[in-house]
Amino acid sequence: MRAFSTIALTALSFTSACVAASWTFEDATLTVQAKGAGVGAGVKEKLSPGSPLTSSSISLGATDSLKIVLTTTEGKTAKRAHQAFLTLHEPMTGLEESFPFNLKENGKGKVEVTQKDLPYQFVSSSKPLKASLIVASFGSSTPYNSHAFDLTVTPDPANPAPAPSPAERYTSKEEIHHQFKPDPQSGPRIISLFFTLAVLATVPVLLGVWLFLGANVDHFGKAFGASPISHGVFLGSIVAMEAVFFMYYTVWNLFQTLPVAAVVGVVAYISGSRALTEVQDRRLAGER
Repeated sequence: MRAFSTIALTALSFTSACVAASWTFEDATLTVQAKGAGVGAGVKEKLSPGSPLTSSSISLGATDSLKIVLTTTEGKTAKRAHQAFLTLHEPMTGLEESFPFNLKENGKGKVEVTQKDLPYQFVSSSKPLKASLIVASFGSSTPYNSHAFDLTVTPDPANPAPAPSPAERYTSKEEIHHQFKPDPQSGPRIISLFFTLAVLATVPVLLGVWLFLGANVDHFGKAFGASPISHGVFLGSIVAMEAVFFMYYTVWNLFQTLPVAAVVGVVAYISGSRALTEVQDRRLAGER
C-alpha cells in the first residue's frame, strides 16, 4: 500500500511538471524622470503582474523619459523571452504602438520612451493611453499580456508637436501637356548655297583632270552599247544617292533617309559590279 502511494505521488508530481508554465515578469520598476534631473527625482512605481496601477495616471512631460526595468520569467525561472514589449493604446482612435525591451540572457530587460518616440496621435490625445506589458516566446508556455498602467502625455504648450502632412490620395490628376523640343533645323540658306556652289565649281576641274590623264571618252558609246542597263542603273543610283542626301538635309529625318539609302546602295552595288565586269572585259581585250 505504501509503495502504491509512493508511485501515485511520483506520477502526480510528473504530471504537474509537464503542465505548461506561463510567462510573466518580476522586479519591475517604472520611473519617469525629467532630462537633467538628479538621482531620485521624478516618479518611481513598482509594477506587479496582473495588478495595474490604479492609484494615479503616470504623466509623461515634454522633457521626461519613461523607463521600465524588469526580469522576464518562465514559471518561476528567470529566462530571456523571445519578445517583450511595452504597448501603448490610444482609446479614441484605436492606434497602438509597441516598444521592445532590450533583454539580456538572464531575462533582465529595459525599455525607455520619450515624447519624441510617440506618434502625433498619442501626443495630441486628450485621454490617457492604455499601457500594457507583453511577454512571450517559443514553446508551449502561456504568453503574458496585461494592462499595466495609464499614461497621460503632457505636451509642451510653447512647442507643440507638428501635425503630420495628410496622406496622399491616389485620384485623378490634372492633364499633363508635354512640350517637346523643336526639331533641329538646317543651317542658314546662304551657307548652304555657298558650299553648294563650291562643290559645283570643282566639277569642271574634275573633268579637266580626267581628260588630262587620258580618259577614253570614245568608249562611252561602246560601254553603253555593250551593257546599257548596268551602266545606266549605276549612274542613276549615284544621282539618286545624291538626291537622298539632299532630301535628308532639307526635309527628311534619319528614319526616312536610312531605308531609301539602303535600297539605293544595294542597287548601286549590284549594277556597279556588272558595269565593272564589262569594263574588265574590254581591258582584257586590249581596248583600254
